[in-house]
Amino acid sequence: MLKHFFIICSGSDTDILSSCSKGEQNKYAGIGATVFFTAIMAFIAASFALYTVFNNLYSAIFFGFIWGLLIFNLDRYIVSTIKKTGNVLDELIQASPRILLAVIIAIVISKPLELKIFEKEINQVLLEQKNDLTLANKIQISKQFNPTIENLNKDISALQQEIITKEAEVNALYDTYITEAEGTAGTKLLGKGPVYKEKRDKHDALLAELQLLKTKNKTKIEASEKQITALKIGYENQIISTQPIINNFDGLMARVNALNKLPWLPSFFIFLLFIAIETSPIFAKLLSPKAAYDYKLEDEETALKTNVAQNISQREVMLKADFAINDRIYKDLENEDELYTYKRTKARELMQLQADAFYKQQKNIL
Repeated sequence: MLKHFFIICSGSDTDILSSCSKGEQNKYAGIGATVFFTAIMAFIAASFALYTVFNNLYSAIFFGFIWGLLIFNLDRYIVSTIKKTGNVLDELIQASPRILLAVIIAIVISKPLELKIFEKEINQVLLEQKNDLTLANKIQISKQFNPTIENLNKDISALQQEIITKEAEVNALYDTYITEAEGTAGTKLLGKGPVYKEKRDKHDALLAELQLLKTKNKTKIEASEKQITALKIGYENQIISTQPIINNFDGLMARVNALNKLPWLPSFFIFLLFIAIETSPIFAKLLSPKAAYDYKLEDEETALKTNVAQNISQREVMLKADFAINDRIYKDLENEDELYTYKRTKARELMQLQADAFYKQQKNIL
């Protein structure tokens, strides 16, 4: 049962192969088994690749099964269309397009399995790329907020410096009127005289200006700090909203690119393995000598071809003979008086009917 199934997978004629030896049947069963298991590997590879795209197991299995059937049909067609002619060069030329197609199929099948085999290494590369993207994303987002924040901080510093400058002026006036009262500077007269009062009034006026400046600048500083806080919150929110995009940076294309960053030799050997698997049925048929199945298949095909050629030739001869017979018949009928009289009578009747119809039509018009 299993052997018969693999023979069907090989694309060979089961009726012809059933009359061949067991060895011939085993050869085509082996070719069919290779075709079948290549389709199974294609199904697994496609399912994994599609799972990374859809992230849905059932969809991946369904479309992977369709892809496996497609590869099975292509491989079966490739093997079944290679005909043994006994000439190695002719067979190689005949098989070259099929070998090229098999190589393309091997590339398509091998790549998703490479992604699965080197999944841990690819995840490490993707993690590094995600970290780099996260840092780059933060830098890029900060460029939208930092200039405004820096300007606001400069404004706050300027407002604070204005208060500090004003405080220094007030402190200087304080020291002036205190030393005047102590008699250690200014007029050097001990006590609170007119000069002391003048300096004290200047200090008090400047102190009032300082209090007013502090109140005004405090309001401006608080407003700027609120803007800075809002900008920082916006910065954090934008990082949080964009981070899932970076976290999901592990699709099929990203994994293929990550695979290309790994050492090429292991991946290349896996690729060669799949080429060997995919092309093995073709080379098995090319390398095997022309055997009983090939001769019987050729005999059946050439017999049908000969029969078709004979039928076409026979129809052409029959058509030519039929034309010749018709020519002779009409030539003999040309000189018969009875046929002439009969056709003359029918022509007269037809002309009379036409004349009567014309007369009736004209009469109706008048």
